[in-house]
Amino acid sequence: MSCALIDRFGRTIRYLRLSVTDRCDLRCVYCMAEDMQFVPRRDLLTLEELDRLASAFISRGVTKLRITGGEPLVRKGILTLFRSLSRHLASGALGELTLTTNGTQLADHAEALFAAGVRRLNVSLDTLDAARFRALTRHGQLGAVMDGLRAAREAGLKVKLNAVALKGITETEVFDLIAFAHGHGMDLTLIETMPLGDIGADRTDQYLPLTELRRLIETRLTLTDTAEQSGGPARYARVTETGGRLGFITPMSHNFCESCNRVRVSATGVLYTCLGQEEQTDLRAALRGSEADERLAAAIDGAIARKPKGHDFEIGRDKRPALKRHMSALGG
Repeated sequence: MSCALIDRFGRTIRYLRLSVTDRCDLRCVYCMAEDMQFVPRRDLLTLEELDRLASAFISRGVTKLRITGGEPLVRKGILTLFRSLSRHLASGALGELTLTTNGTQLADHAEALFAAGVRRLNVSLDTLDAARFRALTRHGQLGAVMDGLRAAREAGLKVKLNAVALKGITETEVFDLIAFAHGHGMDLTLIETMPLGDIGADRTDQYLPLTELRRLIETRLTLTDTAEQSGGPARYARVTETGGRLGFITPMSHNFCESCNRVRVSATGVLYTCLGQEEQTDLRAALRGSEADERLAAAIDGAIARKPKGHDFEIGRDKRPALKRHMSALGG
């Protein structure tokens, strides 16, 4: 293995979040505008290029690879990429190959994902109410996600649910979400909404600090903080009454930058070393400029050397999004 990727603050990069598309079959109100302009398909990296890029990071010590989107399972031929990347699991170079999905396509892909070496995945689910699900996603069907969750469990996949905390919604849903997740052996992670992209709404109306939501949860349930980690930014607590695990991701109220071990690459080959900064490095030119990986390695090294100490998210009345880039470009 080549030398590890270590930034100027001494953080070792072990985790790559690789987007395969910015497209999605839903239009969640906190993530996208209703009328989105997606990247032309001709500008996307090919599946072979995505494989080569991921492999370059794995050769430098990345041990966790998460496939994201948009919705990764709408990318044509995506199972080919999972099957190819599984060779790094077999060799021991990669510790985990996983993905984040909205669950709508899981019923058709769960068995194939397990066969390709995926053992764990995250499913985004913000509500258990079918009418509210349609409203939040602008047209989605909750039943398709429930079918996907069932198929995932039957295939042997371990599922963690992700729920974005939304003011006026999550307060009425959180106890049902905890009961549902823990009742089916799934973790639940709550996530603060982030000011990424113009969504046609004021995020001040959406933002719910998790400190506030946790206080509500503790009026009925007993939470005990733990030192458990899943390789990402979540801080975990155990719920005494259910025995299940509850995660909190707090990019707004309490950032987690001091321990950041992650970088992200868009489906067009742009490397972002921080979700909350615009600093970017074009890896597509290096990929296509040479069949050897020297240029690619140099571009990655340069980007890691410039990785910032942290992000500066802020949500305020009449403020524009912190970044023009939508969440669907990188998957969060």
